[in-house]
Amino acid sequence: MAVIVEHLTKQYAGQRVVDHLDFELRKGEITGFLGLNGAGKTTTMKMMCGALLPDEGDVRVFGHSILLEREQAQQHLGYLPEHNPLYPDMYVKEYLSYVANIYHAPRKNIAESIALTRLESHAHKKIHTLSKGYRQRVGLAATLLHDPDVLILDEPTNGLDPQQILEIRQIVRDLGQEKVVLLSSHIMQEIQAVCQRVMILHKGKIILNEPMAHLQDKEQTIEILFDFRVEEQLLRRIPHIKSIRNNEEFFFTLTFDTQEDMRPKLFDFATENGLKILQMNHRHTDLEQLFTELTKAN
Repeated sequence: MAVIVEHLTKQYAGQRVVDHLDFELRKGEITGFLGLNGAGKTTTMKMMCGALLPDEGDVRVFGHSILLEREQAQQHLGYLPEHNPLYPDMYVKEYLSYVANIYHAPRKNIAESIALTRLESHAHKKIHTLSKGYRQRVGLAATLLHDPDVLILDEPTNGLDPQQILEIRQIVRDLGQEKVVLLSSHIMQEIQAVCQRVMILHKGKIILNEPMAHLQDKEQTIEILFDFRVEEQLLRRIPHIKSIRNNEEFFFTLTFDTQEDMRPKLFDFATENGLKILQMNHRHTDLEQLFTELTKAN
């Protein structure tokens, strides 16, 4: 496994903000890291890249302990913080050359990083003249200079306009084909659009760690309109029913906790009870709904 996080823990003023986290990251997979503000995402990412020491636990990056073999582990790591530090009076290529010298990275990596982040037309501009989206690309290009195997990206699209968001997402998708990527975001649509796996962090604990494809099969919602009133107790006899919401007199929103398509069961239910189905809409539970349910429950 490319990255193994074991029992990672951090406390501030006696309060545990990251609570014994255990998870793994795989090569060629983009993992979305979701959580409310204050959930512990940034603290976790800082500990993973060695910028912050944990109180307990360790992170192994391609077999190297971030505590005991920090330099070797960090050779594999690229970390882009939410507010990436740049020198605004430097030219883009000048800044990247400066960072490459710090990393002792080959000169050819500068051109490769510029190409990967599509900065060719801006390489000879001063950083302070760039839009926020392009400044974010400069930060990402700097992160790529030593060709890390693992990218830890903290809210890389925060504050960008819609077009800039789409462009950064595509860059992340391209990078995720060959690298390990951990992408922090509070935007559900972003995680759904980019990631193959999602982790939800809540109050310092992981409450969900699943492949995105599995989430789409976890639950389903069916909106159904009958031709006559139905008692809720009767609906609760339908297998796998999780919740019932009565929107109008004959109109219900039903949630089922099964992968099985429940529409045939609803047709059987209607026939057995002398009802007609006038309308039926079927959808799988989306990530936003699941996130809301899990964070409220915990």
